[in-house]
Amino acid sequence: MIVTSAFVDEARVQKEALGMPDLEAAVIAHPLSTLSEAQIDARANEAAPQCVAIWLGRQPPAQPTP
Repeated sequence: MIVTSAFVDEARVQKEALGMPDLEAAVIAHPLSTLSEAQIDARANEAAPQCVAIWLGRQPPAQPTP
């Protein structure tokens, strides 16, 4: 799961509601919908190391604060 920093709390609620409270989320800076293609590429680069760490069962790198 990848969420923006503004939706971390909402993601937590959804994970619990779906019975997956331990699901790790990669968190990227907010906003996303108003960005250019280059800026979206930068957000993908921000998420990539977190995703890899989650997939490998490692501690994800520090996440941006909301």
